[in-house]
Amino acid sequence: MKKLLILGAGESGIGAALLGQHHGWDVFVSDNANVTTSSELVLKSSGISFESEKHSMDRILSADLIVKSPGIPNTVPPILEARASGIQVVSEIEFASRYTDAILIGVTGSNGKTTTASWIFDILKTANMNVAFAGNVGYSFARLLSESQPEVVVLELSSFQLEDIQDFHPHIAVITNITPDHLDRYNYNFSDYIAAKMQIIKNQSENDFFIFDADDNVTVEALKTSNTAVHQFPFSTSQVLDRGIYTKDNQIIFQSKKKPLMPISELRLEGQHNVKNAMAAAAVANLLRVRKQYIRESLQNFHGVEHRMEQVLRINKVQYINDSKATNVNATYYALQSMKAPTIWIVGGVDKGNDYSDLFPLVFENVKAIICLGKDNGKIFQAFGSMVKIMTETESMSEAVRMAYDLSEAGDNVLLSPACASFDLFKDYEDRGRQFKDAVRQL
Repeated sequence: MKKLLILGAGESGIGAALLGQHHGWDVFVSDNANVTTSSELVLKSSGISFESEKHSMDRILSADLIVKSPGIPNTVPPILEARASGIQVVSEIEFASRYTDAILIGVTGSNGKTTTASWIFDILKTANMNVAFAGNVGYSFARLLSESQPEVVVLELSSFQLEDIQDFHPHIAVITNITPDHLDRYNYNFSDYIAAKMQIIKNQSENDFFIFDADDNVTVEALKTSNTAVHQFPFSTSQVLDRGIYTKDNQIIFQSKKKPLMPISELRLEGQHNVKNAMAAAAVANLLRVRKQYIRESLQNFHGVEHRMEQVLRINKVQYINDSKATNVNATYYALQSMKAPTIWIVGGVDKGNDYSDLFPLVFENVKAIICLGKDNGKIFQAFGSMVKIMTETESMSEAVRMAYDLSEAGDNVLLSPACASFDLFKDYEDRGRQFKDAVRQL
């Protein structure tokens, strides 16, 4: 029996372990951190061996295949030693893709990938297709396949997940946009981050499709030196395209059909960024020959995803908005851009090499007070200290929300849009967002 070594006992590692066991591998899970109680219960109930708070190199170097967590960089000693010994190391996405014949739709991007992937899933469900949703949110791809075999799978994919693919290729790939993010992972080299994102199309053929933003110069330039065999299907809100999908006279239009799909004003989600997310989702559905009535129905009714510009409560005529998923500057740019009232902005966390200069005009225009939420707020104070009259800091969500409440007046917005990772004070952005909502509800 061949040996499968899983590095990391998070969602992707547990999923890969279950899928490997299902397909006859001798599975062992190794995690250098403490294995959580929930993961431990799954492994024990499944009879899968594991170790916690260490990596046993004899186990690692005796493996026939290693599947690593996307959170583990390729520079750590166990990965380097395994590869030096000739052991294949792949991502959970790569491993899982070897055990399905489903039509795969892969969605990545610095911003909008969760909304776009969720929207695609909603359209296909509306059209009564046998579709599942997995990847970077919810169930891992591997865990999904350990339990079911859907005909279509929508995958939200991070750059980390795409780093270690070999043969994985979605039938339809989507890149929503590429802006600087996770630069701490990529030696503060934007080119390396771009290359990781472009991995999503490297194995596609002339029988596959690539949907991308024709207005995003980074993606357009990267495509010139990437896989050009794949069928390109661009979308744009600024130019009339000779192929793809675009907007004109406030209508969304498929070039191939010439007739408008629907007016922009009928989209349930507001904002220019959501027009683009809707177009990308509609493009996928169109390529899968979904009827226009189902596409329109979803675009008109889709509510969005938790922690992305989520309207929480209105208290004393002040709107509280949870945008905890904004873990980079570009995501926060869209959030601030959509503010139509004076805004108290809660920002901060683990800086990933942020350049805040793009936010300056929006802060000047919309922000009346800044509340820093993090352990190291020096860079934020330096960037915005001269722009607003009120700037303060805290290390707890409840205190930040109480400060915002005290500073707000009728007609204001209170926006949590951190532009940073969450790991200094919270488990993840979801924990951060839920703490924000809980604190708002307790006002």
